[in-house]
Amino acid sequence: MSYTQADADRLRASIAKGAAEVEVAGERVKFRSLAEMRATLAMIEAELAGGRGPAFGVSYPRTTRGL
Repeated sequence: MSYTQADADRLRASIAKGAAEVEVAGERVKFRSLAEMRATLAMIEAELAGGRGPAFGVSYPRTTRGL
């Protein structure tokens, strides 16, 4: 599904107002909770950012023999 910045702005405004219904990507959506709205906003923002996942790195331990 393709989201726009307007969808994110509309959802953010609805969260600020305390509204439970918003139009996202051309569809009227009724959310059950604030947590669900925030999760949807995070998903939209991640897609708008280019689909990058969470920013974390992987590191591998280095060990020596202690000599």
